[in-house]
Amino acid sequence: MIQTVQGENVRSKWFGQRRLTPRACVADRKKHVRTFIAEALEDFGFITGECAQARELDDALDDQRPDLVVFGVTVDGIEVGKIIETLARKDFAGKVLVVGPPDSIMMKAVRQICDEHGIAMLPPLPTPFDAGSLRACVAALLPAEPLPSPPVDVAEALKADWLELWYQQKVNLRTLAASGAEALVRLRHPAWGVVLPAYFIPDERDPNFNALSEFVIGRATEDWHYMLERKGPVDLSINLPVSFLRDSETVHEMCRRMPNHPAFGGLLIELDSREVVDNLDLVIDLAHEVRLRNIAISVDNVGVEWPSLMGLRSFPFAELKVDQQFVTGCTDDRLKQTVCRHIIEFAHEQGARVLAQGIETRPDFLAAHALGFDLVQGFLFGKPAAVRKFARSRLSPASTAGSVA
Repeated sequence: MIQTVQGENVRSKWFGQRRLTPRACVADRKKHVRTFIAEALEDFGFITGECAQARELDDALDDQRPDLVVFGVTVDGIEVGKIIETLARKDFAGKVLVVGPPDSIMMKAVRQICDEHGIAMLPPLPTPFDAGSLRACVAALLPAEPLPSPPVDVAEALKADWLELWYQQKVNLRTLAASGAEALVRLRHPAWGVVLPAYFIPDERDPNFNALSEFVIGRATEDWHYMLERKGPVDLSINLPVSFLRDSETVHEMCRRMPNHPAFGGLLIELDSREVVDNLDLVIDLAHEVRLRNIAISVDNVGVEWPSLMGLRSFPFAELKVDQQFVTGCTDDRLKQTVCRHIIEFAHEQGARVLAQGIETRPDFLAAHALGFDLVQGFLFGKPAAVRKFARSRLSPASTAGSVA
C-alpha cells in the first residue's frame, strides 16, 4: 500500500493522507463468523466494522471507509452478488478477501465478476481457517512501518485517545473458575497498530506519568461497568507505581472514583515488590487507609526479596503474586519449588492468597497445584484481550489445564 512518487514514499489514494491502521469490514450473516474474523483482524492492527446483510454494506463503505472487505461464499451466507454489485457501484478501491473453497464453482464465479468490475481480490481464504492463515492473506495490507523509535509520546497518546486496557483472566486453581482479571495498558497507534508498554510508559519523573495512572483508574472503572452488563461482575486489578500513591489527594480521588454499585467486589492494586520493599511504611499505611474504601493491595513480582516482608508490624496485603521466573519450569527445579513453597506458607500464615504468574504449560499448572497456589494466571488460560473480546470470552478449563487428579 506504499507507492513511490518522485523519490518520496506516500500512501496510495485509498489511504489518502491519513496515517491510519487499515480498516476492514466483515460481511456475513453469521454473527460468530463475523466476530472471529473481526477480532483476529483487530489483533493484527486493523480497525474493524461488521455488517450482517448486503444492504448494510452501502452505508459501511461510506462511514467506515474500509481498505478491506471480507465475505464468504457459503450458501447460507450474505448474498454474494449484491455485495459485489455494491462494491462496483461505490467504486470500491480497496481489496476483497473471499472466504471459501478456492476451487469451488462459486469462488471462480466471484473471481470472474470481480475481474469484470475491476475489483482487486486477495488470494482466497480456504475453509477451515485459523488466525495464522488469515494473517497470511492480509499481510500485504499491514503497515510496513517499524515500531516507534523514539518511544511514543504518552501525552499525545492520552490526548488522541489511543490508550486502552486489555484484560487477562485470573483462575482459581482448585475450582478452575474465573477469579478476577488483571488490566494491562496498551496503545493502539494509528500507524503502528497495537504498541506494547515498553514503547510508551514514561519515566516516573515525566510530568505525564501521573496522567497515565489516572487514565488506568478511570478506564478500569468504565470497563467494569461495561463487563457488568455483558459478562457479569468481574473483580479487577490494576498496576500502579508507588510514586503515584504518595499524594493523599490522589489517593482520595482514586477512592472517590470506585463504582458505587452493590455488585462491585472491590479493586486490587498491584504494586511491584521491589517498590513495596523500598517503601514499606508508606505502602502499609496506604493499604490500611484504602481497605475501607473497597480497595486492596497486591504485591506483584514477588521473588528473592520476599523475606523482607517477614516480621512486619502488620501485613495488610491481600495477595502475593510470585514472579514468573520462579514458576516457569519449577516442575524440575527444586530451588524454584523451595522458593515458591516458602512464599506460599508465609502468605497463608498472614491470611493472604498467592498467585502463580506466567502459567503457559500443563506441567507448570500441575506443579502450581501441587505446591498449593490459590490462583494462576498465564497464556494457558488465555492471552490478554481488549475489553470487548474479554467480555465475550468464556473460560474453558477442560480444554486448557485438564484434570488435576
